[in-house]
Amino acid sequence: MTADVTTDSHDIAVTVNGTQYRRTVEARLLLSDFLRHELLLAGTHVGCEHGVCGACTVIFDGVAVRSCLMLAAQTDGHTVMTVEGLASDRDHLHPLQQSMHDCHGLQCGYCTPGILMTMKVFLDETPAPNEAQIREALSGNLCRCTGYQHIVDAMMLAAERLRG
Repeated sequence: MTADVTTDSHDIAVTVNGTQYRRTVEARLLLSDFLRHELLLAGTHVGCEHGVCGACTVIFDGVAVRSCLMLAAQTDGHTVMTVEGLASDRDHLHPLQQSMHDCHGLQCGYCTPGILMTMKVFLDETPAPNEAQIREALSGNLCRCTGYQHIVDAMMLAAERLRG
């Protein structure tokens, strides 16, 4: 990462959803804003901007992180996956996405991308979770529309589908 003292910017090379991007970013640019405004990946939603709601969760080098708490400059040399990177194409949803659809696990959908990214990492690490484990994994993702039961059901179904 090279810093330009006159503009306080950084040159970065980051791989997002399998594509490498090279950009010059302002030092204080949040990762969430970089994804949404620079790369036009609007699936990453911004809710509280304090890392509490989970709507902006992305996967950074295999770890679920709040993109509103990271700077774009911190991604230099790293890999990021957003919700847009889950499905192979529009006609073939990822099992997490298909399960949310099949179990009616979303209402307004604002929290859904963050939930999907959180659960992707969780299910990669815990392929056969029980309901209590899923609820614990979801505890950092807030949804104002549902009582979470349909989301939990969707994650149980997704885990089953991912196991084959």
